[in-house]
Amino acid sequence: MDDRGAKPEQTLALEAEAVSKSFGAIRALNNVTLRVPPGQVYGLLGPNGSGKSTLMKTILGLIRPDSGAVAVYGLSVDRDPIAVKRIVGYVPESPRLYDFLTGVEYLDFVADMYGLGQAEKKERIGEFLTALDLEGRENDMINGYSQGMRQKLTITAALLHRPKLLIFDEPLNGLDPKSARIVKELLHKLSQEGVTTIFSTHVLEIAEAICHRMSIMYEGQVLAEGTIADLRDKAELPGSTLEEVFLKLTGTVDLREVVEALAK
Repeated sequence: MDDRGAKPEQTLALEAEAVSKSFGAIRALNNVTLRVPPGQVYGLLGPNGSGKSTLMKTILGLIRPDSGAVAVYGLSVDRDPIAVKRIVGYVPESPRLYDFLTGVEYLDFVADMYGLGQAEKKERIGEFLTALDLEGRENDMINGYSQGMRQKLTITAALLHRPKLLIFDEPLNGLDPKSARIVKELLHKLSQEGVTTIFSTHVLEIAEAICHRMSIMYEGQVLAEGTIADLRDKAELPGSTLEEVFLKLTGTVDLREVVEALAK
């Protein structure tokens, strides 16, 4: 992957400065700083509980940090939350949809919220329904959709208004190989047009294939940040896979004891 560097005059797509958040005694984010220039597919990697989803929700303004600040394309998430939401598309790890609507009714509702005109709305919805193999099922109730169909609907809703920043939390969950490939290729295409994606996934092969840069998070902190080459240097594992780098940096290299215990 190429390394897209920010020019000095560029407004960063995302700037999170010393962000911390606790839930009771649990320190979900601990002084996290990220700077992502426009046009990158930026990966957030880490085990469950590392703080990835909390960070994403903080970027969206769904969670207010205890300290620190977040800006999206120069807009303060704290001071201009509505303006930020207008330029962001979000796919949560566990989408909650309106099951009593049909697929097309839901997309109509989302498009209306973002102020799309009738012609643009019809065109955009039609394009996504066709591309993601939902055509012919758009008038079915959402409560009859499979997990994969619900995920396709959520991705479509996130992209309808042509956002400048995408927040994708495990977006390929439940997708068939064809749809997953379409989404990955679409992210590359949007990247070339200047759209930025913050992409969280547990599948390290996916991150290695599509992310320009990434952060490895662990216990609410960023352990390492950069390109694959940067992370290999940090882990002192030249020529290694991202999985090997990840395990080294998170201190879980030797899994033999775990495997042996499970096999008993």
